[in-house]
Amino acid sequence: MKIGELAKVANTPVETIRYYEREQLLPEPARTEGNYRIYDDEHAQRLGFIRRCRSLDMTLEEIRSLLRFRDAPDEDCGRVNQLLDDHIGHVAARISELKLLEKQLKALRQQCCGPESAQNCGILQELDTASTAAEPFGQHAGHVHGSLHNTPAAKRSG
Repeated sequence: MKIGELAKVANTPVETIRYYEREQLLPEPARTEGNYRIYDDEHAQRLGFIRRCRSLDMTLEEIRSLLRFRDAPDEDCGRVNQLLDDHIGHVAARISELKLLEKQLKALRQQCCGPESAQNCGILQELDTASTAAEPFGQHAGHVHGSLHNTPAAKRSG
């Protein structure tokens, strides 16, 4: 199948498929005499695997590791378990960060109880005074949240 067909089958934008190829998550497809990429069922299955990993918020490096094990089915899967345990830890840390963010936002929301002029808005005033002391939110130790989401193709496809 051509890239457009693969995109339809996998419900994935063409740009994302090309990005995964550049990142060497998908193997280079064969090409026709007219230089069109030709994909097979294994490409579609592998793309589905990658997309499922992305839906679980795994980084490209985590996906690469899992693909190495997928490509070597006789290997011991202990490191796969460890990778998933580590990822669960990253998710738990992110949940804690999000709960803190929610708490901070709720406290900020309490600074303004009704319609006021922007000049007297407690939320804006709090943001102004807190901006010099603010700590960056969402610093992920050892895990780059949404690393793929920072690419142009992934912004369109997730």
